[in-house]
Amino acid sequence: MAQDLKVRYSDKDLKEFRTLIEEKIDKANKHLELLKSSYMNDGNNGTDDTSPTFKAFEEGSETMSKEANTQLAIRQEKFIRDLKNALLRIENKTYGICRVTGKLINKERLKLVPHATLSIEAKNMQK
Repeated sequence: MAQDLKVRYSDKDLKEFRTLIEEKIDKANKHLELLKSSYMNDGNNGTDDTSPTFKAFEEGSETMSKEANTQLAIRQEKFIRDLKNALLRIENKTYGICRVTGKLINKERLKLVPHATLSIEAKNMQK
């Protein structure tokens, strides 16, 4: 029974996680801006005077690159949203509690994946 008393992380722990998550959000926002600027930038690579075949290849490559950057930007936006949701869970003091088992998610896991909502035990049950 005594170990059931700790059903959430302490305010001190939550404050540490908040700092970690806010830093990750800042980095993620900077990365997102870079991605957006790279796929919004039409930057001509100076291939106007090269052969038409090379130019077509270059444009195809550029299109693929824009699509890849767009996909990365979408994933980055989801990551930021997940991190912001983690901040809400900190506010509600439900952060770090597995949504399947109701147990605390391991601290080391949360440091690596601060937006995690599943413990390793619950994650393994999904397989």
